[in-house]
Amino acid sequence: MTSAAGASGAPGTDWRLFHGDGEPRDVALPPAPPWRRFTPERPDRPGMPYVIEPSHADIVNAALLLRRPLLVTGPAGTGKSSLAHAVARELRLGELLRWPVNSRSTVKDALYQYDAIGRLRETTLSRDRGDAEPSIGTFVRLGPLGTALVPSATPRALLVDEMDKGDVDLPNDLLTVFEDGVFDIPELTRLPEDMADVEVRTLDHRGTVVVHQGVVRCSEFPVVVITSNGERDFPPAFLRRCVRLDLPVPDEERLRSIVAAHLGEEALRTADDLVEAFLRRRAPGELATDQLLNAVFLRTGGVDLDAEGLLDAVLHQLTGAM
Repeated sequence: MTSAAGASGAPGTDWRLFHGDGEPRDVALPPAPPWRRFTPERPDRPGMPYVIEPSHADIVNAALLLRRPLLVTGPAGTGKSSLAHAVARELRLGELLRWPVNSRSTVKDALYQYDAIGRLRETTLSRDRGDAEPSIGTFVRLGPLGTALVPSATPRALLVDEMDKGDVDLPNDLLTVFEDGVFDIPELTRLPEDMADVEVRTLDHRGTVVVHQGVVRCSEFPVVVITSNGERDFPPAFLRRCVRLDLPVPDEERLRSIVAAHLGEEALRTADDLVEAFLRRRAPGELATDQLLNAVFLRTGGVDLDAEGLLDAVLHQLTGAM
């Protein structure tokens, strides 16, 4: 078994960086798992392989060709969100735009936000100083959906994460935007003709775009991946506008392929008991595939997963009481 500690100590001892004895000490953190490494070039998600069945890839391609949102359903840990990252990376669609949906999410906030209070404050201060008033565009910022609809030569990729956690009316509120690929910003449509072009901020880091007469209309419909854990059914009108992909729980063969793709064949050869434990524990409760990857990564780093309680902490069920 290969240890991250190398020749400095035996596996199962040197991996313990924290001792809980209150004694300060200098430690060198070993490299993070590949999926937990963040760089300035890829602050959102490092380039990781994505293992997918050919039949599932065909459904993704159907959504791309039809320019329809891809509705991805399945239990937690089946790779729904990771699929959006994989598509954006493989097709070179730029940084993935992400809209994490919760019970307070609205389509308007996903399209744009207008800071009226901030504009009033800054306008008052500018008048007091005798300066020119700031442009209204300074106080308008497009959200993830709004940024995805900005006209561009190539489409942007948008992840609408956990749609089923949103308000019951949210899918219906999205129908017009998904069908027409256009929305307006009322605060800008009311401006006089000599202010028809307004530069507003996008969700991209320090990005801006000029909006004409308050209307944003896409030239290429974005690649939209919507995820759902199946907690609620969606209206037929919404489902009709989507291409649906149901990701099943990975079987043993696919689990082994995922481990090998992320951590290498050598790691897979030392993980038979971990794969068996994962499959055994998954039957009565829910486990996510990344929990298995975490366990294998710790094993390859020399961590003693037989230590009392450690394997339970890594492969804990995602449902039920804690």
